[in-house]
Amino acid sequence: MTISPTTGRIIGRIAWISAFVATVLGVLHALARHATVSGQSDLDSPLTSAWAVPAAEALRPLLNWSDPDMVYLSYGKLWAPIVIAFTLCAFVAYSLRRPAGFEKWVWRSMLAGYVLASIAVLGYYVPWLLDVFFVLLMAPGLLLSLVASSVLGVLLIRRRFRPTPAAWLLTVSFPLLFVIPLFTSLGNVLLPLVWAWAITGRRISRGPLERATVAPTEVNSRVRR
Repeated sequence: MTISPTTGRIIGRIAWISAFVATVLGVLHALARHATVSGQSDLDSPLTSAWAVPAAEALRPLLNWSDPDMVYLSYGKLWAPIVIAFTLCAFVAYSLRRPAGFEKWVWRSMLAGYVLASIAVLGYYVPWLLDVFFVLLMAPGLLLSLVASSVLGVLLIRRRFRPTPAAWLLTVSFPLLFVIPLFTSLGNVLLPLVWAWAITGRRISRGPLERATVAPTEVNSRVRR
């Protein structure tokens, strides 16, 4: 897969910008979910209600412009371009790194999970299929994405991948699956991935493109020295 330098930089910039949007969206989407019948039980967690109740009051105009289900689905639709953006950025990084061996298959597994998740979030555009999309695509896609991302993160740290914060965010993405839902909605488990590829995308966008990520051959030569 060959991606032109210009295209790579554009994708990198979009991934970087989308991370800030995703952080705000994560709050609004979680608060919108809490207002729905199925999401009210989230507030039973003291860690969630401690911030969500005052935040919902402060952001009331952004949450009560329609019925709760419509608000929740409308904010959910905004996840699709964000997930697609970080997926494309991951593909750009993969094309630059040109991994081999076990790392190559971890990359491919992770990217497959990202593609499934990208398709799954489109379920917000067809609400009557949302549950089907979640069971058949989002659940397996999210699990594969997080597990493979964490494995890849460990490999990248060991092999001196740059930017380093991105590798660490990938590493902790699966463990955070069990932490983030204690404070907010499940959808926010995507945020470590969003920021991992946003940081990588910023590095790519600042170029030169071929130096945006450390290739395996460069790492091996450094280790030998």
